Amino acid sequence: MEKIHIKDKTFKPYISGEEIARAVKRIARRIEADVMDKDSSPLFVVMLNGAFMFASDLLREIGRPCEVAFMRMKSYEGTATTGTVDLLQDLYADVSGRTVVIIEDIVDTGTTMHALLQHLQQRNPKCVKIASLLFKPESLRYDLTVDYAAFEIPRDFIVGYGLDYDEEGRNLKDIYVIDN
Repeated sequence: MEKIHIKDKTFKPYISGEEIARAVKRIARRIEADVMDKDSSPLFVVMLNGAFMFASDLLREIGRPCEVAFMRMKSYEGTATTGTVDLLQDLYADVSGRTVVIIEDIVDTGTTMHALLQHLQQRNPKCVKIASLLFKPESLRYDLTVDYAAFEIPRDFIVGYGLDYDEEGRNLKDIYVIDN
């Protein structure tokens, strides 16, 4: 892995695709044990756009049939959170009485996840679990639990494997961190 350039920023290698694949398999086994063994019809809610690669790999590792739906919320511009959350694509699946597993790319401040949890709770799910590729516990501003985190990372800005810098870099198979 070598340094890469996206727009006006340079990024250095941080987490390899091989490390990501191992972590995704580990999380899939935990979800199967915790959720799939207890609920025959959990709903996996994929948060677009960032979680698409993580969700694709994770769901292929789940060894049982499951339902998948998509939502889209936005709270970032460039390298910083805006502090507000916009709902761009709502969930159309019925969650009432069901176990919901949110698949997210990153939980940073928790602003988006907090808004999403409030939104989902109005629909009376049985329970809601959070599976996130990346989790920044030092940045978290809300009382919420990330049930399945592939990696805990510091506050650095990252790109790749679905995560972007101004909509670029999502296609990278590895994760890169900004090189200051």
